[in-house]
Amino acid sequence: MAKTQQWAFPDALQPRAEDVQFDLAGALDAIVMVRAEVPADGYTAASLGTERGGYGTVIRPDGLVLTIGYLVNEATQIWLTSNRGGVVPAYRVGYDHTTGFGLVQPLGKLDASHLPRGHAAGLQVGDAAYALGHGGRAHALKTRIIGKREFAGPWEYLLDEALFTAPAHPQWGGAALLDAQGQLVGVGSLLLQEEVKREVTHVNMFVPIDLLEPILDEMVRTGRSPHTPHPWLGMSTQDPEGRLVVGNLTQGGPAQRAGVQVGDLVLGIGTQRVNALADLYRAIWRLGAPGVKVPLMLGRGGDVLKINVTSAERGDYLKKPNLH
Repeated sequence: MAKTQQWAFPDALQPRAEDVQFDLAGALDAIVMVRAEVPADGYTAASLGTERGGYGTVIRPDGLVLTIGYLVNEATQIWLTSNRGGVVPAYRVGYDHTTGFGLVQPLGKLDASHLPRGHAAGLQVGDAAYALGHGGRAHALKTRIIGKREFAGPWEYLLDEALFTAPAHPQWGGAALLDAQGQLVGVGSLLLQEEVKREVTHVNMFVPIDLLEPILDEMVRTGRSPHTPHPWLGMSTQDPEGRLVVGNLTQGGPAQRAGVQVGDLVLGIGTQRVNALADLYRAIWRLGAPGVKVPLMLGRGGDVLKINVTSAERGDYLKKPNLH
């Protein structure tokens, strides 16, 4: 608990109980710290580390916690810390690759309140919002919606519409985004740099809560996402200056086994040229289910190469949680 108190937002940036339309203290007490340990031989250990920390939001009276999935992906041990200092072990209920959401269930009584869920679809650019982290009002930030648009991540991830806010919360992983009524409308995923009003500034990307409702019940019941998995290459692709460049490869993953190399330019899929990450992913996913061959057109050293990659299901490469 003491570690989270080593920094604080300036008082002017923190929400005040008398200025909001909801129970601020109750909302703050619904935010927990999430700590996870991942084995060193996990597929995500090299990129995300073996010790991970961030936030989660209690979304039901039974203590179910919603967080961003990369915090708990492949975790063998998870602990939740409430604002009152209580620490309980937990287990991962499910992780949805399509949205990035992770669900965690405490294995003991979690001394925390829970937040109602709202609707991100009704938010407008310019609307006031609040980004909450664990640690009370000192870690709560008054912010605004500055964008609602498509987001493509290098890790083969695509949202048709994500939420973007500024000013940014510096500890964004799993942070809760609340609307003016105190309802949960997003889960923190990234800290990004963008140009806002001709100035480069930090912004947060939040995954809209609306994406949770269609999958929540089945994830809780079965531990699996109802989303049909996309073909996965294990290829992290960057897009500097309008070019698509292979930035990293999963060791032993489909793309590496097929001969793709870091630094290759991704020119297209088959004969279809692609210039943006979103276009690349959609072209791959249109080919079929995991296991389909993906005909990559690559640029390497001035040559154009055609490499067929036998795709896989991402989940098959990840360690599964154990519940003792």
